Amino acid sequence: MAGRWMDLGAFNARGMSGADALGIAIERMVTGIASPVDSERGLAARLNYLTKTDAGYEAMDRAGIHVSPRTLMAWLAEERTPNKANRSRLDAAYWDLRRRNVATDLKKRLNRDGRGTRVEINPVDQSRVEGKRQRDLSSRSINVRGVWDRAVDAWMNDDVDELDAIWDDIIQDLGSEYDAYSNVSSIGWAA
Repeated sequence: MAGRWMDLGAFNARGMSGADALGIAIERMVTGIASPVDSERGLAARLNYLTKTDAGYEAMDRAGIHVSPRTLMAWLAEERTPNKANRSRLDAAYWDLRRRNVATDLKKRLNRDGRGTRVEINPVDQSRVEGKRQRDLSSRSINVRGVWDRAVDAWMNDDVDELDAIWDDIIQDLGSEYDAYSNVSSIGWAA
């Protein structure tokens, strides 16, 4: 990781690492069932999504849902309701499967046939930093290409070290002040 902000917050600057911001921005692209798992509609939709494919059953297994086929059928028929712990596991399994199912689409959308995606980088919030310690930083826009497959794979695997390395690759294109953007308040794009 680039190093000027290694002690972020020492002078009251607020932000996060670029790797965290990158992961958050990719995560925001994943949409799904809006109804909460505690609602009848939300639970039914998750169960339906998870039981349509083998990948759904694998996601439930990864989430720790180990119930008999009879219990699962009772849940699907709405004869029984999963306990709170299993509802939480069903929600986790749903989002795990959803992330896996959209990963290919995310790569395609972010790469845009090799043209990449225009990313807006907002610097750390220095509003609480004493004037003499503030740095002159502005929002920056940069076209990012060639890293999106790696970034989505790292996000899928929760590989923060790889996201950090990718973020360092991205900010290198900012020129001599790249290190000032190793931590940011946010990043965003339209893809």
